[in-house]
Amino acid sequence: MGITEPSPIQVMTIRDAIAGRDVCGKARTGSGKTLAFGLPMIERLKKGKPHRPAAVVLVPTRELAVQVCRAIHPVAEGRGIRIGAIYGGVSINPQAQMLRWGVDIVVATPGRLNDLIGRGDCSMADIKIAVLDEADQMADFGFMPQIEQVLSGIEGEHQTLLFSATLDGDIDRLVRKYQKDPVYHEAVIAEEDEPAMQHRFIGVEPHEKVAVTAAIASGPERTLLFVRTQRGADRLVNLLDDQGISAGTLHGGMSQNQRERSLRSFQSGRVPVLVATNIAARGIHVDGIDIVVHHDPPEDAKTYLHRSGRTARAGASGLVVTLVQPSEMRDFNFIRRDAGLRTAVVPMGPQDPRLADLAAFEPPVEEERRPRQPRTVVADGNAYNPNAPRREWRPRNGGGGGAGGGQNRYRGNNNARAGSR
Repeated sequence: MGITEPSPIQVMTIRDAIAGRDVCGKARTGSGKTLAFGLPMIERLKKGKPHRPAAVVLVPTRELAVQVCRAIHPVAEGRGIRIGAIYGGVSINPQAQMLRWGVDIVVATPGRLNDLIGRGDCSMADIKIAVLDEADQMADFGFMPQIEQVLSGIEGEHQTLLFSATLDGDIDRLVRKYQKDPVYHEAVIAEEDEPAMQHRFIGVEPHEKVAVTAAIASGPERTLLFVRTQRGADRLVNLLDDQGISAGTLHGGMSQNQRERSLRSFQSGRVPVLVATNIAARGIHVDGIDIVVHHDPPEDAKTYLHRSGRTARAGASGLVVTLVQPSEMRDFNFIRRDAGLRTAVVPMGPQDPRLADLAAFEPPVEEERRPRQPRTVVADGNAYNPNAPRREWRPRNGGGGGAGGGQNRYRGNNNARAGSR
């Protein structure tokens, strides 16, 4: 598979997982978590029976279910292990038939899996290994009741592996309720090994926003645009087409076949631009995305970082551009501060020559990096706070965004925080 050395999270967790320990791993998306749980699972797994798989992997999105299967399949096939994906958006009958034939590992979204369990097509009684992948995103999507429903159906002794980018709130509750004496590992990447991600914030007027987006997306080989709503995604694709930009769409209102076709077109480069809702923030893994554009600013810093993480993957460089309208500036300042970013907002119009520089962005060819040195954090029950202290940054006082404010319309306002949250 072209892998010559393990990633930090794999170094930390595989040994404990093969030994049968419950493992709680904290690492960001794209860090190698799939093989961190997939290899021990295949190593320890016994064969399943019709309707009764031996292992279950719960994931938040259809795309991630397919990708986990693809990542694990080459190794599973060599061991004679059968693996199948279960998710909504497609007919339930082929998935029920697959379970009747018998699979050893089920990779599933919680809602569809519970549907199959309720129909009697699948039982959790023989599960020996349960994995929660991207657990924090499943919590964000409101899947906690479905997750607990699945886990409550597991009978007898079993191993639970949990991987997440954060380990607080609902994830803390899952750990305490469903894991037995887990070992905690956190993959911390040294500052010098952080991906070279450049951030640009552009102030735009509402009537120029689409033209600015089109100017940025006109040059790169792959551009991922994020919007807030499904309707907004469909509308932006049509508006970009009017600007001569060919773009695909990815959102939860599409059928699974439509989503897969759109994603394949983007991965192959046949369609250079993909307009997506937050479902793509951690639901897809596409190498070689040159620019991520927040056409609509994210809801919070966490969403900003997950969206932005679609570029600058696997040691590559990438550019992240956020478009900010004057009316959005106050909320955006909080996001920027919480994300630990100091880059100023620079107003630009669609004819600004600096947009051409962004469109011409090419990730530099980097020299071979030295192997990353992982650091293991072994925590007791009260010590897995994922947020290390960092220096707080406050925006400058400035113009309040009134008409005629010029560049001051895009400056921060320290007094705006009162009553905003």
